[in-house]
Amino acid sequence: MLDIKFIRENREVIKEASRKKCLDFNIDELIEIDEKRREILQKVENLRAEQNEANEKVKNLAGTPEKESIIIEMKKVKDQLQKDESELKEIMDRWKSLMVKVPNIPDMSVPEGKNEDDNQELKQVGQKPQFSFVPKDHVELMTDLDLADFERGVKTHGFRGYFLKNQGARLSFALWNYGMDFFLKKGFQLFLPPAIVKKEYFYGTGHLPNEAEDLYVTQDDDYLSGTGEVSMMAYHADEILKKENLPLRYLAFSPCYRREAGSYGKDTKGLLRVHEFYKLEQLVLGPADHQSSVDLHEELQRNHEEFLESLGLPYRQILISSGDLSASKVKQYDTDLWIPSQKVYREIGSASYYHDFQCRRFNIKYRDGDQTLYAHSLNATAIPTPRSLISLLECNQQEDGSVIIPEVLRPYMGGEDKIHRL
Repeated sequence: MLDIKFIRENREVIKEASRKKCLDFNIDELIEIDEKRREILQKVENLRAEQNEANEKVKNLAGTPEKESIIIEMKKVKDQLQKDESELKEIMDRWKSLMVKVPNIPDMSVPEGKNEDDNQELKQVGQKPQFSFVPKDHVELMTDLDLADFERGVKTHGFRGYFLKNQGARLSFALWNYGMDFFLKKGFQLFLPPAIVKKEYFYGTGHLPNEAEDLYVTQDDDYLSGTGEVSMMAYHADEILKKENLPLRYLAFSPCYRREAGSYGKDTKGLLRVHEFYKLEQLVLGPADHQSSVDLHEELQRNHEEFLESLGLPYRQILISSGDLSASKVKQYDTDLWIPSQKVYREIGSASYYHDFQCRRFNIKYRDGDQTLYAHSLNATAIPTPRSLISLLECNQQEDGSVIIPEVLRPYMGGEDKIHRL
């Protein structure tokens, strides 16, 4: 959420941000509603002040004609106040619904575009494996090696269900534990956050209202989170932090849930698009400084890249265009892993920063001398499973059907260097 004062004073900037992000947002309607809000709010405050002043007078006028006169007059004030408060509530509801749709301002380095086709590839890293045989896809590999059971997964969960088993399950644990050790050396604090989170916090991160179709809702109108970002932002909601503690670096491990409603019919086989998965997520709260956010954004992206490089996995870095950038973000990188069976790169993670957009909604501040400022927020994938298993298994498969275990994972796999049929 942007500051309403900034919005009023920079109407054309907001219009340009909406245009770049290909959003249909009417800034003029918001300004008109805001004028009404300010006008009726002033009327309500004046009537309340008048009412309070009259109450003080009445205390000292017991049994006098003047008291009765004031009471009669205050009955009119009370009726008008109730009417104005009711109008204010309606206006505030409309104002809030428009405020959550105001887009953040994309960074100047974000390429302008209409959709994902306009995203820019910045680099490719790592050697794509060359095979002297026809490589298997991860579904065939995992089935042959008894690492997963997709048929019973669908029977148990439904569409996109899966069981990881044997070395497949153990490989996931190896990635989680290695990832934890890797990122904790970068100065992060480790968290196991809740996956069931209050609805209001999804508005705080910007996942609502635009991503409602991909979220699971509980009978209590709470939501199952698709990322640890939501609960970790809620962790400091309505708090004032200490400047000397910034930036705060958090590493969250959590189950994640996504309906994949917008991808019906896409990637229906295997582990690429599943409803339930696990993720290590980097989240940072930093000072209200643009250059600091830029530097931290590059740091989080580089952390993720170094992790993939340590696994020996080929990847590419993508700069997201304005039309593919969500309303809440200033800038975003995506990272894609090479999938040999498909001969394409597929997304494995993202890194984004928001300036104070999220922290305003969560009311996360810090003191800097005499000032109280909203913090800046950033987040980035550390490693998701089981999606990361796709590239790991396919890139390391051997002609005999076995899979070489990356060296850094071997200590977490009991010292084994290869996965083969038990």
